[in-house]
Amino acid sequence: MITELGHFALILAFLVAIVQTVVPLVGAAKRWPGWMAAAEPAASAQFLLTLTAFGALTWAFVTSDFSLQLVVANSHSAKPMLYKISGTWGNHEGSMLLWVLIVSLFGAMAAWFGGNLPPTLKARVLAVQGAIGVAFFAFILFTSNPFLRLAVPPFDGQDLNPLLQDPGLAFHPPFLYLGYVGLSMAFSFAVAALIEGRVDAAWGRWVRPWTLAAWIFLTIGIALGSWWAYYELGWGGFWFWDPVENASFMPWLLAAALLHSAIVVEKRESLKSWTILLAILAFGFSLVGTFIVRSGLLTSVHAFANDPERGVFILIIMGFFTGGALTLFAARAQAMEAKGVFGMISRESALVANNILLAVGCFVVFVGTLWPVVAEMLFDRKLSVGPPFFDMAFTPFVIVLALILPIGSMLPWKRGVLGRVTRRLLPAFGLALALGGLVWATQTGRSALGPLGVFLGTWVVAGALVDLWSRTGSAGARRLLRLPRADWGKAVAHAGLGVTIFAICGLIAWQDEDIRVAQPGAPFQVGAYTLVLDDVVQVEGPNYLSTMGHIRAEKNGRFVADLFPEKRIYPVAQMPTTEAAIDYRMARDLYVVIGDQQADGGWTVRTYIKPFANWIWTGCILMALGGVLSLSDRRFRVAAGARRAPAAGVPAE
Repeated sequence: MITELGHFALILAFLVAIVQTVVPLVGAAKRWPGWMAAAEPAASAQFLLTLTAFGALTWAFVTSDFSLQLVVANSHSAKPMLYKISGTWGNHEGSMLLWVLIVSLFGAMAAWFGGNLPPTLKARVLAVQGAIGVAFFAFILFTSNPFLRLAVPPFDGQDLNPLLQDPGLAFHPPFLYLGYVGLSMAFSFAVAALIEGRVDAAWGRWVRPWTLAAWIFLTIGIALGSWWAYYELGWGGFWFWDPVENASFMPWLLAAALLHSAIVVEKRESLKSWTILLAILAFGFSLVGTFIVRSGLLTSVHAFANDPERGVFILIIMGFFTGGALTLFAARAQAMEAKGVFGMISRESALVANNILLAVGCFVVFVGTLWPVVAEMLFDRKLSVGPPFFDMAFTPFVIVLALILPIGSMLPWKRGVLGRVTRRLLPAFGLALALGGLVWATQTGRSALGPLGVFLGTWVVAGALVDLWSRTGSAGARRLLRLPRADWGKAVAHAGLGVTIFAICGLIAWQDEDIRVAQPGAPFQVGAYTLVLDDVVQVEGPNYLSTMGHIRAEKNGRFVADLFPEKRIYPVAQMPTTEAAIDYRMARDLYVVIGDQQADGGWTVRTYIKPFANWIWTGCILMALGGVLSLSDRRFRVAAGARRAPAAGVPAE
């Protein structure tokens, strides 16, 4: 009964989304207040109905309702409760239901908290958001129905993919979708502004909080996925330039560019066309990511589905929204004339440089991700584009971005004096140069990546601190805590980027790796650590069987840690997984993986010493925290401080 209720609620949400799309658009065109006002209750109703459908599907997973085809394919009665719940979205159909739930949530939030938006703009924003919902409700109902019943339910299910039975992967998709789908609000604002033919400072202020929220969620989602890959896949890497990793990274880059360009629209009413274009492309690349994950075009451990027919449906959706928005953009380009004028040395110019670097970096990742497919289709050649290409092609953009970031953030609007800013930053530059030089002088036989990472990381972090301090004026420390949260958010986010750059460079440059056959009881040396394989035992888990090793680690004769790496086999899914054992410390991780037993009785053991690994995710946390601080600034909440424009005050199209 609950399943049928969920299915019925999903169909009703589809119908409400159609109403939300058509009625407010007509009302805004005709200036009919009643029709425009219909957008708000429709958005709320769509969200509540979709929430009901999602709740019904979650209940089916929690109660192990094996009359539902999706539950059979992705759950098992012996599975821990956390993974029963996460199994709701750990598959194609359930994840798409989560997708539309978040679309409807953002639409409902715009209806609830967009009180200061002009009525026509608000109606059009909610109508565009409703149209996105219509497309994906249709996709779910006609190609990916999660509520299909089985005539003869089996006794038990086939279990969830064991790789997804992990806390990191339980929460990774919801955060990632909140970021992906959150960019739909920036898209809706952009299309609504194009329909109205007006982009001004108020529009820039309205679009920023939605973009910032999406960027925060994307940051957290990408960090969780990176952390999961690090400790779960057993190869010790945090990023592999996998196609699906790239699919989330590209919208993140464009969202970061959009955030900065929207500042210029708000402060100086410049870069209007470019900001609108970024809003369209950011959501467009989110749709590209959805297509990659579900079409079978590219293979990945992260992929949800391998169905070309579904991929064609998503491709049509992507073409309709992205192509339609770009066509409208071309038609309305003349209405977005920039008002602000600025010099070459100014904050506007620095933000333009920021945008160019982020956008071109995104394009490089896009080309590298899809080039193997293009080469096979057009030239009948099988190519592999891996980490070496991305490392070489993308790294220069990061270096240049890090170099200009502290200077650009301190330049004044409109026109500045470069010498004045650089003099303020001399202590930060001196500190970065000294630390980089010190590392260069002390390391032997290592690459230049480590010193470069120390220099860039210190330069960005110290530059952010100097920028924050410069805003206190003559009051000094007394005014520091009274600075707007947006200033603190900017400094914290930039510092987080610096920490991440340093950590990635340090880990790659200084990590140690050892692969050997370890005999039980025989010590072996890895770097400064002595390790001993004490024992290997068989352990039975809730829904898996494990081969667990016990490795004791010492340093200079002193005990460091007991490590318990595992090789698990999930009998239902007949799939093995590797569970690394990691001793987390501030300055390094000791990372151990156990392999198969050899003929001589020894066990294959891989050991890594990974310096500053935790700093990568600490930097991501700082970036997200900086975004939260900025979002909590009352000046940047949805339409905060914006003048209420009556319907009659909106210029005719």
